[in-house]
Amino acid sequence: MKNIVLLLVIFPMLAVAACGNTRGERALSGAGIGAGAGAVGTAITGGNPWAGAVVGGAAGGIVGAVTDKDDINLD
Repeated sequence: MKNIVLLLVIFPMLAVAACGNTRGERALSGAGIGAGAGAVGTAITGGNPWAGAVVGGAAGGIVGAVTDKDDINLD
């Protein structure tokens, strides 16, 4: 069950982590999406939502910062 929930949370986070035109915008949107997804994912699986938000925010921020604006263009 935990693996399914993690896939359902992490995949969308990675898919939209590149929202924004600049590296900073993508890092910020990725961090926000990651923090929300991490908090929800850990709450569903019985973990600590605060820890999930921190880990998810860091992961989303990193993914958003390293993606190029042409990798995923939602405009």
